[in-house]
Amino acid sequence: MAISSDHTPPHILVAGCGSLGGAVASDLTDIGEVWGIRRTASAIPRGVHPAPADLLNRPGLARAVPEAPDIILYCLTPSTYDDGGYRSAYVDGLANLLAVTDTSNLKRLFFISSTSVYGQDDDSEVDELSPVAPRRFSGERVLEGERLALDSGVPATVIRFSGIYGPRRGRFLDAVRAGELNPVSPGPYTNRIHEEDAAAVCVHLIGKALAGTELDTCYLASDCEPARLDNVVAWIREQVPCQPPGPDGRRGGRGGSKRCRNRRLLDTGFEFTYPDYRAGYQPMIQALEEG
Repeated sequence: MAISSDHTPPHILVAGCGSLGGAVASDLTDIGEVWGIRRTASAIPRGVHPAPADLLNRPGLARAVPEAPDIILYCLTPSTYDDGGYRSAYVDGLANLLAVTDTSNLKRLFFISSTSVYGQDDDSEVDELSPVAPRRFSGERVLEGERLALDSGVPATVIRFSGIYGPRRGRFLDAVRAGELNPVSPGPYTNRIHEEDAAAVCVHLIGKALAGTELDTCYLASDCEPARLDNVVAWIREQVPCQPPGPDGRRGGRGGSKRCRNRRLLDTGFEFTYPDYRAGYQPMIQALEEG
């Protein structure tokens, strides 16, 4: 356990205890005292101190946050998938949290972002230094949240995740099995990270921050093999029975065509459990066959 200079466990605040945030909060109980913000206290994982609050209700939020946390992980998803929902989740909620939190002991704020901030559609490789130009309003709001975090006056790191998948996020696998995808060949490059690795990235970087390791302001978190959509779909069809694709099947991706580079993350010592889509989807397919 990382211990502060006065021998007390670090205080960690996870704002947003959904699928990813809840998994991270549970894992962090091994290294500190963890508080979790979510509207419903009963949905906060066991072992995590509940801080039931609405991030858009500043007075209620002020009563819920712990005093002077060492780490904040901001991990929100929108409640509605329109411009207002994204602004509330990624911008307004963060502004409210920073306004009511005593940051005098804060070692680092981590902001969970997305590779939707990139607009590249030419198969090019992207990393943390690549230009950002979101293609949709969702990416614009995520980028606005990034800038708010980095300009907040506290030490901050943005973690840009590519598409998160796993046993609790099986929509893509379900769509392939149902014949809903009929990608062109060659298809656009797609990027992904398994949900277990996504949680592990957060825990890894938080541990580094608590140990006093100097961190960059941005990390791109994606597995080690960008893959063309048609190749991924073809591989899944070879592993498990699937419905034939219909004429109205989705032909392309939704995030342009780029190859996400994770070298900066790997240089911190992080190791992937699922370094490519085959390693991640194979256990999911096996579970389907056994079920």
